[in-house]
Amino acid sequence: MSRIGKQPIALPAGVTLTVSPSNEVVVKGPKGELKQPIDRDIVVAVNDGNIEVSRPTDQIRHRAMHGLYRSIISNMVKGVTEGFEKKLELVGVGFKASNQGNILDLALGYSHNIIFEIPKELTLTTLTEKGANPIITLQGSDKQLLGQVAAKIRSLRKPEPYKGKGVKYVGEFIRRKAGKSAGK
Repeated sequence: MSRIGKQPIALPAGVTLTVSPSNEVVVKGPKGELKQPIDRDIVVAVNDGNIEVSRPTDQIRHRAMHGLYRSIISNMVKGVTEGFEKKLELVGVGFKASNQGNILDLALGYSHNIIFEIPKELTLTTLTEKGANPIITLQGSDKQLLGQVAAKIRSLRKPEPYKGKGVKYVGEFIRRKAGKSAGK
């Protein structure tokens, strides 16, 4: 049995989970509503305030889906109650970030600014303090969408290993390389 898949998920107060006949899980909570289609063989049930995910057989495909859908549903429950947050830091001279609503304007050392539109499901804030690197904060209830958007922003200028310049996650460790050694 899957170690992750067999763990029950606690259903907090104010959160409802429904499974449609077409096997779509809908989780509603104070921070919104999330939907996720699941495999037709995986069974999701609510018992005594806990969500339990089960599989019919020990086939490789069923075992693979069991833990996956349990984790996805757990992230959905956490998302509609607490929400998720990702912070990105711009390291480099002249790197700037500003926003107007959900439009992110980045100056990353290219000849032009990059205009990036953030999906309406996420909230965006930028913080620029004197003497500190600009910080971009993304918040939302959908962990999958949040991670995908943060990774896309990071891919616009990945941190390089010599000076560490680029867009990185706050707290991310960049492996540094030694540059060219001086002459003889």
